[in-house]
Amino acid sequence: MLRRTLMRSGGLVTGAALAGSLWQGAAGAAGALTVGGTARPAGPYGPLRAPDAAGLALPEGFTARVVARSGRRIGGTRWHPAPDGGACFPDGDGWIYVSNSEVPLVGGASAVRFGPGGAVVGAYRVLSGTDLNCAGGATPWNSWLSCEETRRGRVFECDPYGARAAMPRLAMGRFRHEAAACDPERGVVYLTEDEPDGCFYRFRPLHWGDLTSGRLEVLCAGRGTGRGAQGARWDAGRRGGRRVLWRPVPDPGAEPVATRHQVEGARRFSGGEGCHYAEGVCFFTTKGDDRVWAYDAEEETLRVVYDAGAPLSGVDNITGTPSGDLYVAEDGGDMEINVITPDRVVAPVVRIEGHPRSEITGPAFSPAGDRLYFSSQRGPRGDADGTGGVTYEVSGPFRR
Repeated sequence: MLRRTLMRSGGLVTGAALAGSLWQGAAGAAGALTVGGTARPAGPYGPLRAPDAAGLALPEGFTARVVARSGRRIGGTRWHPAPDGGACFPDGDGWIYVSNSEVPLVGGASAVRFGPGGAVVGAYRVLSGTDLNCAGGATPWNSWLSCEETRRGRVFECDPYGARAAMPRLAMGRFRHEAAACDPERGVVYLTEDEPDGCFYRFRPLHWGDLTSGRLEVLCAGRGTGRGAQGARWDAGRRGGRRVLWRPVPDPGAEPVATRHQVEGARRFSGGEGCHYAEGVCFFTTKGDDRVWAYDAEEETLRVVYDAGAPLSGVDNITGTPSGDLYVAEDGGDMEINVITPDRVVAPVVRIEGHPRSEITGPAFSPAGDRLYFSSQRGPRGDADGTGGVTYEVSGPFRR
């Protein structure tokens, strides 16, 4: 079933620990799962086992390995500190995993190349000399958008294969960029902003596949009588979402006024984080209120599909699979990646033990969908400079 169909029928509403939230009534009506006390839902893969040698708690049938450690050489390249957002790209009969480095002034991004059996066959830099590269997103034409999380941060388009130099895409705006997700059906790129009063943007390039020029727009509260719309009052808890509209940002260069302050009526979000697009719906997370949002691009409506609580807290990076499952990484919390299934179950799939001062970053599936890559940004020591970062691979029977 298409994700947008699920959205309109009330699907993807999670009931895990929703007591007292604005979703309580809607979740109960939808027959969502409720978790009381310390009980944890097992989810589609069953309960997590005891931690393995790599310190990962996984379901039965899954295995893990460490791919890289910050400061150590891999494939002839020293792996970067503070690994953050990442994505996978096809590479003949193998694949490539690209990872950002969220450190000041020298951040950039690196890539690991895997052979057909999963062996590491090389590693190299794809971006250097940039600042606090946090998340980003892959494009349909197999480039990596690496986003700077600074006051006037930029988006850099990188070549995962290492053949072309990375280029800044300044028309996509200067703000505290977090993540990006491409919508090929409408020819736009959605962008999140990591500010307490941040906005949600979309970039409309003049020519799809060329991000050098175009128009930056910001999501605003809408009016109208379309499906799910009941005037201009915002109420994220009502099924069907709220109608929104987009307005152009007059000065994407943000001098002297920040992009989020340029348009009256721009919708505010508490710390925009991960962003993932699939089948007409763009999902994104906000860390300040522990929510997962869904923007229905066809109907131009917005709703909450997960509200704060257990088992998922500290929502951050997000990715998904063709099956309709979402995978949300935690910044702190229980150091877990949780799956949100189309049938409304929220459950842990991975837990990293012994990394209490870190966060999980960069979840991304291999092209075949049988391997999941991610990092513990600061590792077991919790080093503020990210020198203890660890990048992992989990293999197993993921639903595809």
